[in-house]
Amino acid sequence: MRKILTIIISLIITAGIYAQNTGDIKREKPDLEKIKRETLDKNSPYYYPKLMKEFNRNDTLMKLDKYRYLYLGYMFQEDYNPYRSSQRSIQYNVLDKSKKLTRQECDSVIAYTQKALADNPFNLGEMVMLINALREKGKTNLANIWQYKLNLLLMAIVSTGSGVDEENAWFVIEPQHEYVLLNMMDYTVTDHLFYDPYYEYLTVTDKDGKKRGGYYFNIKTLLEEYYRKHPEEL
Repeated sequence: MRKILTIIISLIITAGIYAQNTGDIKREKPDLEKIKRETLDKNSPYYYPKLMKEFNRNDTLMKLDKYRYLYLGYMFQEDYNPYRSSQRSIQYNVLDKSKKLTRQECDSVIAYTQKALADNPFNLGEMVMLINALREKGKTNLANIWQYKLNLLLMAIVSTGSGVDEENAWFVIEPQHEYVLLNMMDYTVTDHLFYDPYYEYLTVTDKDGKKRGGYYFNIKTLLEEYYRKHPEEL
């Protein structure tokens, strides 16, 4: 687990943001009932509209405790839909990421990813593409702000457990986040398995193609909220 944290913290350093700004990462299984209660309470410092307003201010003052409530608390908001599709994601995910984008391609990616993130602020795949396009355009400061957001969202996931077994599974609010997290750790997902009642297990290889076991994700609340809002899918 120490290696995982080192990798993610290093992402902050490379973005030009000091790791100590995040404080020590405490890993603990989230109390989702408490998170739901706090994010729906207008008198709470974690009231969701307040957190989202702070998130959208584009500064780096928001710390990990608030990111945990922001990320996990999104599951209890009325517009939450973990399986909504994005035509923009489909369109730009097929770009060859090993190929340097032209300025025109950068402008298109920035425009479409910003629209996608306005629709879904936690589309981490779009966030990665936006950061890369901003860097290509030389908009370093703005890229660093988005990098900070991405890093803290990934840390919010990592802080929910170790991922090594079902009891310590990581919590995610969208299935795609499993892949983004593991990709950012320099892993390639080789298989995706579902275990009753609500666990997903992704096996991985490292950048050299060596098998590195896998990681568990807890999607219980994700499934509950989806079926609560879409009972016809049951």
